Amino acid sequence: MLLYTKVAAPKVPKRRSRAGCTFCKEKKKKCDEKRPRCARCAEKDLQCTYEAVRPRQRRRKESSQSGLAQNDRGSCESILDYEQWQEIPAGEGSDSECFSPLDGKFGGMSPMNFSAVSDDPLPPIDISPATYEYGIADEEDQTKDLMRRNSSMSVVSQARSLQPDLAMIAPCPVGSPTLEFVLPVFSEFSERPNRRALVDHFCNVLSHLIVFREESGNPFQQLVLPLSQRSSPIMNAIYALASAHMEYRGIETSEKSLYFHNKAIQGLARLIEQEGKVDKIELLAAIMLLVYYEVLVQRGRSNIVDGHLKGALTIMSTSQEESSPASLFLERAFRFYDVITALSLGSAPLSTAPAAGCLIPFPPMDAPAASPLSNVDTLLGMATTLWPIMHRLSNLLSLKNDIESASRKNQASKSAVLKMEFETTSQAIETALTQWEPCLPPNIVIEDGVLRSPSGRDVPERQQLQSILHNALAYRHSAFVYLYRTIYGYPPHREVVQKHSHAALVHCLETVTHKGPMGALLWPLFVAACEAVTTEDRALARKAFIGIDQRQGMTNIGQAWDILKEVWKRLDDVNDNSSQVKDTDLWRKVSTEMGMNIVFG
Repeated sequence: MLLYTKVAAPKVPKRRSRAGCTFCKEKKKKCDEKRPRCARCAEKDLQCTYEAVRPRQRRRKESSQSGLAQNDRGSCESILDYEQWQEIPAGEGSDSECFSPLDGKFGGMSPMNFSAVSDDPLPPIDISPATYEYGIADEEDQTKDLMRRNSSMSVVSQARSLQPDLAMIAPCPVGSPTLEFVLPVFSEFSERPNRRALVDHFCNVLSHLIVFREESGNPFQQLVLPLSQRSSPIMNAIYALASAHMEYRGIETSEKSLYFHNKAIQGLARLIEQEGKVDKIELLAAIMLLVYYEVLVQRGRSNIVDGHLKGALTIMSTSQEESSPASLFLERAFRFYDVITALSLGSAPLSTAPAAGCLIPFPPMDAPAASPLSNVDTLLGMATTLWPIMHRLSNLLSLKNDIESASRKNQASKSAVLKMEFETTSQAIETALTQWEPCLPPNIVIEDGVLRSPSGRDVPERQQLQSILHNALAYRHSAFVYLYRTIYGYPPHREVVQKHSHAALVHCLETVTHKGPMGALLWPLFVAACEAVTTEDRALARKAFIGIDQRQGMTNIGQAWDILKEVWKRLDDVNDNSSQVKDTDLWRKVSTEMGMNIVFG
């Protein structure tokens, strides 16, 4: 007997191009199949070749359906009550009626636009929105892979793929007719197929793009997603985040992310009004998801992220509740964004600096003690012990500005005290960065930049660990670049600046090449790339930006690339003695002129 008998409208099959040229197939672009050269090859002046069309092989319909029914038996035992929380129908509100701190909609946003016409000697980059189509075979594979596990308290989804192009994977906005006829995936969250597709995108794509390790499960699925079953602000924030990511990648959704964002903001405001009656973990989870949303869709010079962080840190400082895995995970996430936001905006961090040695790696729930990823933090990777240094580094620019302000006001005594503090702190940071080493898993050493086992055995998860190691080393070298350029004011051509800039770019590209986590890579990549003056270093930066954009698919990556191109152009147009070359905040001025306020998270 079927547990779910709702008959879904038949889905019109889409015609997929199978006779495209070799270049379009490799780039996964739709080919117009013109002979002798298609339009894309003609535009790029490439040789256009066509391969023989291979016959399509379809799966037997009977076996696919029987296999689906068999997989369903273990997944259909528990269904959460739909009345645990009520959904707000999409027709009851509109974008214009809902409160939002953002000024405009972002349905027209697109990935990075790399111009094909450029004076740059490097080859142009071609990254355009991809078109996603699902054939019959795709739907059958998708149906099998998306079946949820049996759990009434938490939802652990089966990831469709952990390949480096996760950002390019997208669920069908409307579920497969076969899937709708049987028990719908994520049915405990919504009766609407498009909203279940958003939960699926959050579980199978977005949650994997943010963390460094998940051998025993993804923390966002283990700790945050279960909270949404009793909290509409968290649920709407998840919908908003997933919908915004899909929209940016060029995937149409029936309900726009701004609608869900407005609902989440309204629900959060109602929670805050309850004061002592509200669960602090629920508040922090909703705010954290909104921080991720703002970083994803940020447009214009907005300080919304800073406002969210102030609220979250206030809640954490006043909370008297005992620590739980969810609260520890959320606190680690907020402290990460506090430092990244300070480094991005040039402001002082809102939280106090953690003491040296007080931060220990935060593992996923139920992670085995003998995991190959031991000493790897879920959000900080191998840079856990580097983060107290990064926190103090993020405070130096604000301290430097206070010194300049005191000097302009002729406050000699205050200026002298601040200068002494500045010199002492900056020298301590430089020494700490020089002595710092990444947190390696037990029984693993670094030899010539490669992770090895002293016993000569193969290192488990070597490729992922190597990528995480390069990510941490990229942070260390970019921290040197930030210290020398932004804080000390060294010119970009100075040897020590170029040395660390080149090293950071090499590590960023190695992170991309090893196809590991890249959720925290944008800040070190951007800081080092802004000081790249040679063709070699700019080529490294360009390749790294391509890789991180294809993997992550976030708005701030495209914005950072646009700013970087303008910085390079201005550096190339002036001589070494120009004021722009000596300007330690050139990229910030370019960002202001372009109307952007990027958080490199």
